[in-house]
Amino acid sequence: MTQVLANPNAAREHARAMGSTVVEAMPVLPPAAPDLPNGISADALLWEETVAPGGYATRRLPRGSRLRLIDVKGDACASLQIFNAEMPTERYSFADTVKIQWNAYLGAGKLLLSDMGRVLMSIAEDGTDGTHDTFSGTSNAHTNAAKYGDGRNSGQCPNGRDRFLLGAAKHGLQRRDIHAAVTLFKGARIADDGMIQPQIGPFEPGREVILRAEMEVIVIIANVPHVLDPRSDYTVTPLRLTAWRGPVTAENDPIRSATPEGLRAFLNVEDYYRR
Repeated sequence: MTQVLANPNAAREHARAMGSTVVEAMPVLPPAAPDLPNGISADALLWEETVAPGGYATRRLPRGSRLRLIDVKGDACASLQIFNAEMPTERYSFADTVKIQWNAYLGAGKLLLSDMGRVLMSIAEDGTDGTHDTFSGTSNAHTNAAKYGDGRNSGQCPNGRDRFLLGAAKHGLQRRDIHAAVTLFKGARIADDGMIQPQIGPFEPGREVILRAEMEVIVIIANVPHVLDPRSDYTVTPLRLTAWRGPVTAENDPIRSATPEGLRAFLNVEDYYRR
């Protein structure tokens, strides 16, 4: 390999020969997925990518699109940052998500709200028995260094916050834009004594969640171990992402009208786009 890299022509041929290589975790270009839901045309596909353990991914998604996340092997941990793509100063808010829904536990039909009282995304389908976490946030370089001996982006145990920073930079965002994360596929419950009880798994492979974009959003996803994972090894498995175009939420949609508070959040969205 050293001889190949020392020769520019040989290095070029080697690089081109690798162009058709398929690995476990990679984006698929152009996007193609063999298992789109019934009624979804291949022409509607926007994004197909499998995120490696410790990796991250990001995409701008149009209003009405669906984002399916699949825990391929049962130990993925998807921490999300969500922004209003037109005005990224509006972003996911743990406080609004919990306060407006009177509930900190997520599942099908629940909403991910912004700090301006609008619905950024809703959970259209959930096959995880609600093993999600709105409380704990994600890891940082300090927590990973303490637990694994390394937490750098360039190291063996990259942390969630720095992965978010890389994704944010691709949209012109900075460290100050990183906010509280919501985590899918790893849960947390609050015990009677107020302690957080993490639900880490591993779980059955193939669990999936489908999110619906109620606004045009920027999504950044870090697939890193949960910050409260008690295991001493850096343990996380691939995360598959598939997104496709879909219709904007209709007035008679059951998620939209499930609660008075949720309906008001949807009305705030509709008022925002009535410009």
